[in-house]
Amino acid sequence: MRIDILTSVPELLVSPLNESILKRAQSKGLVEIAVHNLHDYAHDKRRTTDDYPFGGEAGMVMKPEPVFELVEKLQSERRYDEIIYTSPDGVRYDQHEANRLSTLENIIILCGHYKGIDHRIREHLVTREISIGDYVLTGGELA
Repeated sequence: MRIDILTSVPELLVSPLNESILKRAQSKGLVEIAVHNLHDYAHDKRRTTDDYPFGGEAGMVMKPEPVFELVEKLQSERRYDEIIYTSPDGVRYDQHEANRLSTLENIIILCGHYKGIDHRIREHLVTREISIGDYVLTGGELA
């Protein structure tokens, strides 16, 4: 299984992904985990990955351009079974969902951040939204 994780704060994931059970699974070749920095796909001077929503609502959302560019690059390399967005609106991550995901070959996980993502990302890329529960961990990346 290969898991590609898309995030604007990859440093936050280094320790959890390289310790304990996940470390052993990677060492045994059971899973390959690649973390991608969305800032690398933002082309403005500040490498901005978020912006105000078009509807004028409060808060910031992830811009579609870096996400689309990175997903298109990854999809040119392999076929993905799911593109998952971690969101409080998604289906609850439980043992049944963990079992289902374990049968897949390749998945992309788009880490939630701030208020959410631009609606175009949900509409055109995301195949499933998953929630770990009714609470927030930092900016949403750790979920």
